[in-house]
Amino acid sequence: MRELVGSCKCCGKAIYCDHGFLNGMVMEDRTLLCFDCFNQEDDAESS
Repeated sequence: MRELVGSCKCCGKAIYCDHGFLNGMVMEDRTLLCFDCFNQEDDAESS
């Protein structure tokens, strides 16, 4: 089952829940980030 959960707060890409697995990250402020944007944000903080 695939269900639309929301969209990425950075790029607007649709984020789905596929068979119980979220294809993105929920941030502390309850917004969503796709994995691509989350990895870019994480890399920026590491530098």
